[in-house]
Order: sequence, then structure tokens, then C-alpha cells
Amino acid sequence: MPVANPDGYVYSQTKDPSWRKNRSYKRFKKCIGVDLNRNWDVAFSRKTNSDDPCSPFYRGPGPNSEVEVEFVANFISKHGNFKSFIDFHSFSQLLMYPYGYISNKCPDCAELDKLAKDAVKALYSLFGTRYQVGSIYKTVYPVGGSTIDWAYKNGIKYAFTFELRDTGKHGFILPVAQIIPTAQETWLALEVIMKHVKDHLY
Repeated sequence: MPVANPDGYVYSQTKDPSWRKNRSYKRFKKCIGVDLNRNWDVAFSRKTNSDDPCSPFYRGPGPNSEVEVEFVANFISKHGNFKSFIDFHSFSQLLMYPYGYISNKCPDCAELDKLAKDAVKALYSLFGTRYQVGSIYKTVYPVGGSTIDWAYKNGIKYAFTFELRDTGKHGFILPVAQIIPTAQETWLALEVIMKHVKDHLY
């Protein structure tokens, strides 16, 4: 999906570059929007998620409450044969894998860690862009209701989240000149992951 949060994306382009939520408003009197990456039906009630509708990290009134999440989750569940799920965010130059809601290593973490390191090595080879690798919990911070934790818990082993360029100098306002190079280097990492998935079907 080119954009999983179209309303939020438009708002970030026209009003607030740091906006991260959708634009859901029917159920909330004070503030607008839900952080879709905390709305998935996995560890939803964890204290790592905010229940304040005015927080930029608001998890929503219930798991999969948002139409954007509900439709993707239903599509994947009904399809039943996904082998990889890759989520793209910005920014920080990270490649992460489950878990986000707990410090424990996932059963496939050794394989996922090696694959992620191979992927960022390929990414680095083009322009020298350095990425950090690790679980969400240990690389950034604890979070419940995340996209790739849901994917992993629902049988998709190769679940990753990219946090694309940069590391903070430009933040969410990445210069236009960096957009194509970011895509080019990221594609090299994706090739590594996709080839591995193809050769290690389960």
C-alpha cells in the first residue's frame, strides 16, 4: 500500500508535518485522530500506549477500531498466505523486528536479526547510509498494538519496520533531493529480504 493513512498524510502535507495520527473524529469530543501503529489487536491495553485522545500516540477506543487498520487486518487474515509484512515509517534510519511490547526475544529473532543486518549492509553499500538493527522494544521504546507485532502474532514470520532517513537533522521534512536516493538504497535492503523469504518459505 503506498499510503496506509491517506487522510493523515494529506494533513501532514498541508497543516502539520509532524502529524502521525489519522483524522478520525466521530467518537472524540476533544481531539482528532488515532495513532494507527498502536491500534492493532496485539498487546493493545499495554501501558506503553496512551488512552488520551489528545496524545499523538493515542491508541484509539479499542483494538482495530480504525477503518484503516480493520481493512488491512481483515484482508491479510482472509488471504491467509502472507509470508512477509514490511512497514515503512520515518524517521531515524532503523530496521526493526518484533517484539515492541515486551523485552523477550521472539522465537525467530536470531534469523530476523541476521536478515536485517544483511539488508542494512546492502542498503549501506549504495550511499553509505547507516541503519541500526534490533527489536522495536530495545531499539526505540516499548509499544503495544504495533503493526508488525500483529503480523508476527498472526503467523507472518518475516515482519519488519523501516524507519527511513534521516536521523534528526531534517526529521519529517526530508529534502526533496533525498527522496529518490532513499528509495534506491531501501530497495537494495528489500531485495535482500524478499530473496530470503522466497528461499525460506514456511
